[in-house]
Amino acid sequence: MINNKKEFRINYGGKEVTVETGRFAKQADAAVMVSCEGTQVLVTLGCARDVNDALDFFPLLVDYKEKFYAAGKFLGGFMKRESRPSNAEILIMRLIDRPLRPLFPEGFLNETVITAQVFSIKANGGDPEVLAGLGAAACLAISDVPFNGPMGYSKVGKIDGKLVLNPTKEQFKTSELELLVAGSKEAILMVEGEANTVSEADMLEAIVFGHTNIKEYCGLLDQMAKEVGKKKREFVPVNPNEALMTAAMADFTADARKVLSIDGKQDRTVATSVFKKKIKEALKTNFAKYGLTETTDFGKEAAKVTDEVLYKLMRADILNEEKRIAGRPVTKVRAIETETSILTSVHGSSLFTRGETQVLAAVTIGGKEGEQMYDSIHGVGYDKFYLHYTMPPFSVGEAKGYRGVGRREIGHGNLAERALKKAMPSQADFPYTVRVACEVLESNGSSSMGSVCSGSMALMDAGVPLKSPVAGIAMGLIKEGDKYKILTDILGDEDHLGDMDFKLAGTADGITAIQMDMKIAGISEEIFQKALAQAKEARLHILGEMAKTISTGRTGFKAGVPQIKMFKIAPDKIGALIGPGGKNIKALQESFKVTMDVQEDGTVKVLGVDVAKIDEVISLAEMQLNGPKIGAVYKGTVVTIKEYGAFVDIVPGLAGLVHVSEIANERVNDPNEYLTEGQLVDVKVMEVDRFGKIKLSIRDIAPLAKKVK
Repeated sequence: MINNKKEFRINYGGKEVTVETGRFAKQADAAVMVSCEGTQVLVTLGCARDVNDALDFFPLLVDYKEKFYAAGKFLGGFMKRESRPSNAEILIMRLIDRPLRPLFPEGFLNETVITAQVFSIKANGGDPEVLAGLGAAACLAISDVPFNGPMGYSKVGKIDGKLVLNPTKEQFKTSELELLVAGSKEAILMVEGEANTVSEADMLEAIVFGHTNIKEYCGLLDQMAKEVGKKKREFVPVNPNEALMTAAMADFTADARKVLSIDGKQDRTVATSVFKKKIKEALKTNFAKYGLTETTDFGKEAAKVTDEVLYKLMRADILNEEKRIAGRPVTKVRAIETETSILTSVHGSSLFTRGETQVLAAVTIGGKEGEQMYDSIHGVGYDKFYLHYTMPPFSVGEAKGYRGVGRREIGHGNLAERALKKAMPSQADFPYTVRVACEVLESNGSSSMGSVCSGSMALMDAGVPLKSPVAGIAMGLIKEGDKYKILTDILGDEDHLGDMDFKLAGTADGITAIQMDMKIAGISEEIFQKALAQAKEARLHILGEMAKTISTGRTGFKAGVPQIKMFKIAPDKIGALIGPGGKNIKALQESFKVTMDVQEDGTVKVLGVDVAKIDEVISLAEMQLNGPKIGAVYKGTVVTIKEYGAFVDIVPGLAGLVHVSEIANERVNDPNEYLTEGQLVDVKVMEVDRFGKIKLSIRDIAPLAKKVK
């Protein structure tokens, strides 16, 4: 039978989710079509039968692709075929990938690829991101690929004070928070999201809510595994040589402790390299003692031994003595230094240094021309606030060229952007486009959270009225059985050798962004609660250190920063302001060196560096549309002189008549005796008749005398 279609259904957040298998992509190791209210996502799984001997890590790849035909749309621009993934797609790939990794069995190194493709989407239907994650979990549940599931994904919002599972994009616009939670039946595996400054208690409640619903989906996967699942394939785990590791621990512990006692990252890196070479020589000289042969790749084995010995010793010291690398206590934040206004020509800048992590942030303020357009199956949009994160190789002491933005940089930048975005003023209060560029100059532990701190200070230095300063901290975890220690402000090595990477950003009042990834099979709600509390203490400490340099936005912008002023016109006068073919508005912009953005409701934003020019162009535009005000005084230009008076342009294209009787106190026989074409004069508006003709007076302000011959 060609079609072995089977459907499984669950009510997930008030919406029916269908997971179908047996009809599509039957040559894949597993394939499911996940559907919900008009949205359909096909997820497939492919896993190599043999291990690639050249690899010493688990090569998992997650691809997520949005097909524009799914929404009945064409791609914008010249290329009409989906090609390179967008930043949004890359972020979704990372969200699906990260909680899956810790559930693959240790030593399983077969190349594994999960592909999710959005084939159909309905506005305010099922969320394709959630469906893609659910599909990935379903594929792993029913395939023969070894996996310690089941697990699932959920999104959580809080609308009108109530927690909502998997809200629509429209609902998220009014939500206090937006969280993606991943977990198994027993534990939380990943959390990522943003919030409108919510408390730790409210954040924990939302995470538990999402996890509780995930447990129900895990029940559905258990049912699928029973009915259509394959028997898990057997594999030979690629595990460390236990005999070698036991001997190495005995022989090299003293040297490893010396390495772990070194505080500086680069010094410790050099010492680690020397340590590795010593191990290599020992293995080569006494290979039989360590259960090796003459043909062994001693360099590769030495690298494994080095990592394993340092891993075990570092973890044991933390668990048993609460002693971290170089003896730092588990709750201590490294020394912090902060500076602002370090770049002379930049709108706002700061330098944030925490230990050996250093981030330079630069802020650019502008108008509509700076907006970042994005095109997706959800529609075209424009970001008025965005953050770009760059981490070049020199920041970690590597001698490599920088080859462009990678997935990791996109992910780190997105987290920092979400943290700061929630503290930005509304467009009504601050109608600017703002770009934050975060340049990582040194990295040894959480450069993304360093970017939050540096970005917050740079925004305040630029004069952006943040709701509150924002700081971020990275937390770690060492766990063996029921014993665990939570680490504040983790180093790169503690991240590499630890069990959790938990980043939390927020203000003094609450959380604005959160991200947690696990390297073990999840953590309990109790551990998560303690991590939240410990992170809050660290965040408040960092905010205090930042406040020593800057704690609120400067009053006004620096010289040279573009400023926006707004005025309102009747919508039916928009055409008159723009003029035929844009002639009038182009002339205004060119004459006054400003940029004008006219919106559908009649709001006009004028952006320029010279405030006086902005005021002039606004006055001119309003006069062009509404005429001059009776009794107002304007500086005009004499354009034509007649025997009965002179025509004066009070603004380009808008002239009034100064009658001979309104030039001087005495009788004027010839206006040429008093005025010259091109002359600047102050005129007062006396009358605007029903035909729109403007009557002006010079005499009423300062009567002219005859020109001296």
